[in-house]
Amino acid sequence: MTQEGFKRKLTAVLSADAVGYSRLMAEDEAATVKTIAAYREIISSLIKQHRGRVVDSPGDNILAEFSSVVDAVQCAVAVQNEIQTRNAEMAENRRMEFRIGINLGDVIDEDDRLYGDGVNIAARLESLADPGGICVSKTAFDQIETKLPLGFEYLGEQTVKNIPKPVGAYRVLMQPDDAGKVIGEKRFLGRFSRRTAMTAIVILVVVAAVLVGWNIYLQQSRKVEPASVEKMAFPLPDKPSIAVLPFVNMSGDPEQEYFSDGLTEEIITALAKVPKMFVIARNSTFVYKDKSAKVQKVAEDLGVRYVLEGSVRKGEEKVRITAQLIDVLTGHHLWAERYDRNLKDIFTVQDEITMRILSALEVRLTDGEQALIQKKGTNNLKTYLKLLQGIHYSHVVNPENVLKSRRIFEEIITEEPNYAFAYSQIARTHWLEVFLGKSKSPKESLRKAADLAKKSLSIDQSLGASYAYLGHISIMRRNWEKGTSLLNQAVELEPNGAESHYLMGMGLSFSGRPEEAIPIIKKAIRLNPITPAPYYNIIAIAYRMVGQLDKAIDWLEKGIQRYPNFLFSHLNLSACYILAGREQEAHKEAKEVLRLNPKFSLDRFEKALPLKDQEEKKRFIGALRKAFSSQSDS
Repeated sequence: MTQEGFKRKLTAVLSADAVGYSRLMAEDEAATVKTIAAYREIISSLIKQHRGRVVDSPGDNILAEFSSVVDAVQCAVAVQNEIQTRNAEMAENRRMEFRIGINLGDVIDEDDRLYGDGVNIAARLESLADPGGICVSKTAFDQIETKLPLGFEYLGEQTVKNIPKPVGAYRVLMQPDDAGKVIGEKRFLGRFSRRTAMTAIVILVVVAAVLVGWNIYLQQSRKVEPASVEKMAFPLPDKPSIAVLPFVNMSGDPEQEYFSDGLTEEIITALAKVPKMFVIARNSTFVYKDKSAKVQKVAEDLGVRYVLEGSVRKGEEKVRITAQLIDVLTGHHLWAERYDRNLKDIFTVQDEITMRILSALEVRLTDGEQALIQKKGTNNLKTYLKLLQGIHYSHVVNPENVLKSRRIFEEIITEEPNYAFAYSQIARTHWLEVFLGKSKSPKESLRKAADLAKKSLSIDQSLGASYAYLGHISIMRRNWEKGTSLLNQAVELEPNGAESHYLMGMGLSFSGRPEEAIPIIKKAIRLNPITPAPYYNIIAIAYRMVGQLDKAIDWLEKGIQRYPNFLFSHLNLSACYILAGREQEAHKEAKEVLRLNPKFSLDRFEKALPLKDQEEKKRFIGALRKAFSSQSDS
């Protein structure tokens, strides 16, 4: 049999396939097509970054090849981590997961298409992988066993369709705690070799203990690559600036993510109360969750001098926490510590970490400031763990999670009726429901939010978030003076509170004080540099109100580039384009508004808009009417 015209080669083949694609299509075709297109683009980009090429991408499958198995597996891990991050922002029933199979084998390359058993085995391995997981062949495993910080579970010799011989298969274990493990492989040992093996194991354990101790010393004393001030996205603040990265969950149980995330957030919250510090918001640091970003790159992206990173291993009664503080300008670790404690001591550990950071950065606290950052709403561990679960849900802002978090917070106040922070969090859920457009009665939801925020402040007057919710609700009710006063209290209590600064900027703009709003909103953006969509919108509103249309348009266009489906940016951009005499572009933006919400009503929007300056409101709404009418005339 001749193979003239065929080119054979040995290559690493990656096959990825969406899980439950048919179900997702049956439930919502349009949303599924949109998701698969976005995820295909992400996967293709990562393949390219890892020196691979996409061979084919029919339907919900992607086939790629790499010259290196190491590159293929690193790419697969990056894909699964990125998809997991994206899925966290979606409702559970709309999440799209992928299985990935990787094989090193002989293939036929014809017109840049791949054929043969090498490809078929990768596809069969993909079907053996778990949703969100990776499965590799024995030939691929032999190339990467000691080259990557991963673990592996041997699945045995698998009989797969249309492949005559069984295929050795391994599941890739991606948790940091599994690095170096190979589970499930069996090897025969005779009597003599067993005795020899046991002796060798004892020696290895002793050697490993020495090496682990030496490695810990090196980890704590070595320098990391320093960050460049010139490459920083923002100028460094004139006070100690820090980003607290999400602590890694080392428990081996994804269900414990809420605990490691909660510990991270508690440290951020405590530091953020210190006026002498500059602390990056949780939203921006959690962008790096489950990603292997270098600390100097994090510092350059966020514009900070110090980075805190760590890990958490939680058991039934025990907890192990490691933390290290890095000065990224020098590359030195200022300190590194491991805490092995009873779980009930978690409150003390949090305070110790916070105070060690402040001590290392030579930040002196007044007695009042120290009391404020060490204030706890409860000393009940069970209640506290439940609170962390509620907060975990509340940060993935969708209607389902808002309701889940509310139920948990309501359970807490049933058990502890004087837990002020829990009341504040329930207020937030009612407040969010209005702005997600899911409230059956926005007026009633805002009333409940206001009552609950007042209840929290009757117990604890130091809760800046409650002042922020009350202030914003007052603005929505056209009580502008009271609203800005409450928002000012929120900002004073939360000097590093990005959300409080953002709401204060919105309140000042709606109250007819846009000149004062602009620096406040800029502070919110600086605190939260991976900027949320509404921040772009509100700073553009302020610039529009002071007559700086070029800056307003620039902010809106940048916001839409990052968040193309944020309706209010398109709405405000259509008005700005009209005011700038760019009617054709205004028409396109008005069309986008109706695409995103076919039921959008300009009359209802005008009625709800709480602008104090009636001339400004008349000018704005007039521009919108022109943008929308020009569309209907076309």
